[in-house]
Parts: sequence; structure tokens; C-alpha cells
Amino acid sequence: MPAALARAFHLAETAPRGPVFLSLPMDDFDVELDEAGAAAARHAARRRVTDETAAAGPAVEALAARLAAAANPVMVTGGSVDAEGAWDAAVALAERRGLPVWASPIEGRVGFPEDHRLYRGVLPPALAPLAATLDGHDLVLVVGAPVFRYYPYVPGPVLPEGAELVLLTSDPGEAARAPVGDALVAGLRPTLERLTELLDKKEEPGDGGPADTSGATRPAAPAGEPDTEPMSARTALTAVAGAAPPDTLWVNESPSNVQIFREVVRIGRPCSFLTTAGGGLGFGLAAAVGAQLGRPERPVVALVGDGSAQYAITALWTAAAYRAPVTFVVPANGEYAILKWFGRFEDTPGVPGLDLPGLDLCALARGFGVTAHRATDAAHLARLVAEATAATDGPVLIEAPVTTVPPTL
Repeated sequence: MPAALARAFHLAETAPRGPVFLSLPMDDFDVELDEAGAAAARHAARRRVTDETAAAGPAVEALAARLAAAANPVMVTGGSVDAEGAWDAAVALAERRGLPVWASPIEGRVGFPEDHRLYRGVLPPALAPLAATLDGHDLVLVVGAPVFRYYPYVPGPVLPEGAELVLLTSDPGEAARAPVGDALVAGLRPTLERLTELLDKKEEPGDGGPADTSGATRPAAPAGEPDTEPMSARTALTAVAGAAPPDTLWVNESPSNVQIFREVVRIGRPCSFLTTAGGGLGFGLAAAVGAQLGRPERPVVALVGDGSAQYAITALWTAAAYRAPVTFVVPANGEYAILKWFGRFEDTPGVPGLDLPGLDLCALARGFGVTAHRATDAAHLARLVAEATAATDGPVLIEAPVTTVPPTL
């Protein structure tokens, strides 16, 4: 069993990094280890495997030459940049070559600072609009992301006419699945660092370093909008963004509002954003508790839709039981808005069972032992978030009634 556990840890911590299932014999915990077995277990637990190997020298040199020769190259970063500690290396390469940077669609983490002058936004998660967004670029360097994840099917090419693609990934399976382009399978950080060394500095207008990193826009209702309940999603999320501390670790499972979230909350440091990379619902409440237990020194704010919250509502009990100081903010629109949007997109409107009338999120939270409040307007919401993120004595849930804003492609 010690050897099996050590192997499971190794598999979880090397590319593509993720959960590992380990089956234990039913009678395993009935067995006492003798001294030799205990020593072997300690040796197994101390094993370390390093896989941060740079791509082969000639391959990196060839890629550097392609980047240098390209007339209008672009970089697309994914969540593995964050997971592998390659954030600074990605920034250095982008600045050295003057690369505009897009975030890969449907990524669970942020791979580039969203308050940087070279950041352009999140690519749309569909074939035709994604290719249209990259139009005009002759070389696309994808780092730590699949090529590409899509949500709805919108027919079109993977790349615009005349564009070439190179994928840098530490996951051999990801390289094999890419439908176009070349691939280098290697550690992201050392390969990016070597690429940067090989490239001559390209001066860009306004080359003055990162943009302001103060974070999100301060709470304010858009002009002409009454600052009352229900708020627009933008008003509510702007209030939350402005009230949360700069070092907040964000968890997001409010899919109909995630576009607005990415506009008003600009992630400016590594390991600060977690969301689903698969489009399923139900991870957010539990992920926020896990994030706080893993990063107890940082405030954790989870934005979870009222529909999404129902899938794993018992995570609130865990947060209360372990006194995890998570701030749960529920932008409640009384429906599964993302599924309604998808139904309309697929020409099947009126799907039953997508309305959520009569939910009392505050009552549910209190039933699990979590302090709960209902925000009445943007100023009240901001005050509740500021107070909750400053507290350290347990979780707080804040329900914020919002109107529905369908996403766009």
C-alpha cells in the first residue's frame, strides 16, 4: 500500500495533473506494519519525481525562429500555465516578443495576468467565432491549453486562413488530440524561459510594464440603472469585485454571469481563480471549501449561481463544521439561466424544469450552520462582502438577487 500511495501521488502531480483513483483492500487497515515495513513506507513517502524538462534544444530554437519571423504572432494561454508555475515565464515571453495574449476558452485557471497591457480577453468557446477572433495572426502559440475547448457547436475552421499553430504542453495526450498544428511536449516553465532567452527584444509602443493591478472596478451602478433589488449582474459583480481584498482567491460557478465576471474582476496574480474546465455544474461550493483549506492565508470568495448551488449544497455543512472562512456570494436569478440560453441557442426554447421559484438560499445556509445575509442593493452587497472577507471565524453566504443577462459568443 505505501508503494501504491506513492505511485498515486506521483501520477496526480505529473502531467496532465489531476485526481487519481486508488482502491484499498478491505482488510488493509487491519494490518500492523513491522519495523521493516514502516521504514519502507517512509522511504516511499519521501520519493520525489521531477518532470519540469525543457523541450529539446533544436526544437526550441526552431520555434524561436518561427516566432521571430512571424509578422503577427499571438499567444493563447491555458490553466496549465498556472498549475505548473509558469505564469512569470509566460509574461516574460509575451513582453520580449510583444505578443498579444488571449485566454483559452473554458479553462479552470488563469494563465496570464488579466490586468497586463498585452492581455486581450477570453477566446469565444466555438469554432467559427474563435477563428474569427484570431483572424490576421499568422502564428498562434498555444501554451498549456487544449486546441481548443468548445461549448456550443458553431461550424467553422479551427484557425483562420493563413494561420499556423504550435502547441506547447506537458501532456502527451493533449498534444495527440490537437486537430491542427505542431506540438512540443515538455515542461512549460523551462521551455518558455529558453524561448525568451533566444528571442531578441521587440520594442512595442507603450512598452512600460504591466498595467494598474489594483483589481476590479469599484462598486457603481451603470448610468440610468436603479441601484435596487434585483440588481443587474454587472452591478452586483462590480460591487463584489470592488469590496473583495486584492489577494482574493476566486471560485466561480455562475456560468451565465462568468463573462461579466471576467470583465470586472481582472486576475492579476497566479493561483487566484478556479472554475470548471468541463462545463458541468456542482463543483463550486465544495471547491471553495477546498481552496480555503489549501490556502488558509488568503480570502476565498465563491460566486455560485442559485441553480449551481443545489448540486452540492451539503458543502455548506463542511464549511461550517471546519469553520472555513469562505465568502459565498450567490447571484440569484431564480432560474438555470445558462441552460435556458443553451436551449434557445439550439432552437429548443421552453425546456421544462429550469425555473427555481421560491428558493430561500439564506434559510438553506442557516440550516447547515452558515451565517447568511440577503443583499438589498449594490452598496449593501459591497458592505457585506467587505465584512465577510475580513472575518476569520467561519463561512458567510450572501444572496444577491440579480436579473438575467444571457451570455454571447
